[in-house]
Amino acid sequence: MGILRIVRMEFTLASVEVFDEMFTDVKPLIEAMSGCQKVELLKTPGHPQIRTTFSWWASENDLNTYRKSDLFGRIWPKTKAKFSGQPIAWSVDWNLADGMSLGM
Repeated sequence: MGILRIVRMEFTLASVEVFDEMFTDVKPLIEAMSGCQKVELLKTPGHPQIRTTFSWWASENDLNTYRKSDLFGRIWPKTKAKFSGQPIAWSVDWNLADGMSLGM
């Protein structure tokens, strides 16, 4: 059983493109973290300032290790500074054996 972490974020319109560029740069670094299976960024139609990240982790321990890492410590404060509202984050169990493909 793994963990799917979902984070919905609302940015100021002036900073959302900066976040998109930052995400492109850090995505491979996050995916290189132990236990990270994949990270994706989604845009919300009709709401250009909203972004949602999905990250798949082998275990909750792997997710927590990432959240305590130097990488997270560097990127999260920069991300938070661009918010126009409170983020909404939650985790759910996922099981690759149930047929979910990460090949997207």
